[in-house]
Amino acid sequence: MANLGKSIEREMYFGAKPDLFELAKEMRKNPTETERILWNILRKYRKKGFLFSQQHPIYIFIADFYCHKIKLVIEVDGAVHFNAESLEHDDGRSGVMENFGITVIRFTNDQVLYNQATVITHINEVMLKLTSPALLGAGDRRG
Repeated sequence: MANLGKSIEREMYFGAKPDLFELAKEMRKNPTETERILWNILRKYRKKGFLFSQQHPIYIFIADFYCHKIKLVIEVDGAVHFNAESLEHDDGRSGVMENFGITVIRFTNDQVLYNQATVITHINEVMLKLTSPALLGAGDRRG
């Protein structure tokens, strides 16, 4: 990763600025309970070749979890995300990431805390779609 002036030049960061990396590093030190639970779930995907990172800088945002191999962001949202302003912000943020070819899925704190089987099933379904040979270009097999 090269720091060229004011941005980090590496495909998986989409031009994120250095100060965002410092903020992400601090955020990783103090995860929420639901982030810890989801992280423990996502770490198990490493055995299948899918490496997720926590608090991953993307452009001007920090994604809760990101798997670059399949360009998947997973967000876990607490109660603060459910007012009109936050919902609009989250939609815009997801839209920007989708413009980079990133798929964004969101779970509520309650889903992660009380319905982990459904969370895992949904993650598996999305990952299956993202690794489907029909969705990949010729010779570009992921998985």
